[in-house]
Amino acid sequence: MDRINDTITAIEQQGVLPLYYHAQSDACIAAMQALYGAGIRLIEFTNRGEHALPNFLAMVAERNATMPDLKLGIGTILSEADALAFIDAGADFLVSPVFDAAIADVAYMQKILWIPGCMTPTEIHTAAKAGCTLVKLFPGNVLGAGFVDAIKTLFPHVKMMPTGGVEPTIASMQVWFKAGVIAVGMGSKLLPNTLLETKDIEAITANTQQLLQNVAASR
Repeated sequence: MDRINDTITAIEQQGVLPLYYHAQSDACIAAMQALYGAGIRLIEFTNRGEHALPNFLAMVAERNATMPDLKLGIGTILSEADALAFIDAGADFLVSPVFDAAIADVAYMQKILWIPGCMTPTEIHTAAKAGCTLVKLFPGNVLGAGFVDAIKTLFPHVKMMPTGGVEPTIASMQVWFKAGVIAVGMGSKLLPNTLLETKDIEAITANTQQLLQNVAASR
């Protein structure tokens, strides 16, 4: 449980969870290095292609060699089999766009943080009953910060993190933090495919440094 709570605390302290996928392992590693250099200490790599597992293994190897304090999570987990495969590969936490009881069981048995995706009060309640204390609100741009403001008193012990459509600006993030979320997920708004494709470490680093400043100013 300490491992789970420590990861949630780290996400809350960082205030943003960068997430991305690319088919080329060198692009994945370059982005990870850029994020780390900018001050990021937790990253969600997404399971969105056939190269996800080998690329994640390459990232874990590089992390272990040069960035031992970086937590690498895996997102878009949709099955028990994928959860187990990526835990074996070294994932520090799991993220899903949905709630799945089988994945909840895996996370419980493996004593690893799982952040399920929820879109309704019923789904949040189901996740909470399964022991989840942090949920991903997805898609964030459909739900809006008003959703959090309306339901947060119903779930005082559940922390929330929107993903999808959150802009890396103070104006966009401030609305969410004011509503009560502990962090925001940030994908293509921070890591567009053009920067991943070109392995533009300087641009990713600069954008991420600005993002972290904006997160601090938004809270």
